[in-house]
Amino acid sequence: MKFRVPPLVVLVAAAALLTPGAALPASAAPAAQDPDVVTIRDDRITESSGLIASTQHPGVYWTHNDSGDEPRVFAIGADGTTKAVLTLQGVTPRDWEAVSIGKDEAGRPALFIGDIGDNLKGKWSEVWIYRIPEPAELKDATVKPVKYRLTYEDGPRDAEALLIDPRTNKIFIASKENDGRLYEQPATLSTTAVNIFNRVGSAPATVTDGAFAPDGTRFVLRSYMVATMFSAPGKELDSVYVPVQLGGLQGESASFTADGRAVLFGHEGADSTISRVELDGRNRPESVAAAADTKPGGPQGAQGDAAPLGGGDPEGDAGKEKNEAYGPGFLAVLLIVLTVYGYIKLRGRRSGSS
Repeated sequence: MKFRVPPLVVLVAAAALLTPGAALPASAAPAAQDPDVVTIRDDRITESSGLIASTQHPGVYWTHNDSGDEPRVFAIGADGTTKAVLTLQGVTPRDWEAVSIGKDEAGRPALFIGDIGDNLKGKWSEVWIYRIPEPAELKDATVKPVKYRLTYEDGPRDAEALLIDPRTNKIFIASKENDGRLYEQPATLSTTAVNIFNRVGSAPATVTDGAFAPDGTRFVLRSYMVATMFSAPGKELDSVYVPVQLGGLQGESASFTADGRAVLFGHEGADSTISRVELDGRNRPESVAAAADTKPGGPQGAQGDAAPLGGGDPEGDAGKEKNEAYGPGFLAVLLIVLTVYGYIKLRGRRSGSS
């Protein structure tokens, strides 16, 4: 379930960006590149809400719809077509918001689907996470999931971001409020009792998804139009450019690529796109930076600490604003894009009424 973002709200937000003195991150401006784009070509996927790179199938990403769909996840290939659909047996989706990859008790790759949305902030007495194996072979299948019930130590939260640290296999959830918060699972997850997630830090406002880098030294949290990179202890590093995706006004998903060199961003809507943004500077995971340092040209810059996330200061760096500004080039492009989009919509309405 979602609160939709009306086009008028988007135009007002654009006007705010163009107002002198608007404080937004300069580093969010893209490098001299066009992000690679994959268009999801499956009529059943109209509200892609979560996204994660497969650990067993190169170039494949798992996604799912928001509320209102069957209990299923889709494997999407680099060409945008669906390679497999996994249906969760005995599950009624309520507000599916996120998917991530971790491991089961035997250390095998597993998908974790978060039914963690709660737009009414207290309507649900508990929320749920489902775990299913990530299949070694991509084919349609019905699988029986493991179910985890959970609540938060400080009361109900609306959340859309579920992240799993690949080094510890611990689950973290970022809430979506303006005063976003980061929560960590208990030491051991129970399949019989309710699991209480404890607050371990703050998070940016209105987080709609997040993901850990494959080496666990970085994690990204995104909202509708901006994203922020953190080192694994929860220290805010820098902004990450989020491409303007005209196919949908509601930016929903984020995932690292399997090699950790880039972040992919997705959105809701029919024929939605997945855009790739290469990482540079201290936003790069340590394994990526180390590989670059071994190439001719020498070191590419210090990367900072990256201890496993958890046990941090609940009032830490996550969510703190950076007082910088977008460059005029980006603002000009944004205005042109929004103007063209509005013109196309207006023409469509006039054609339909004639």
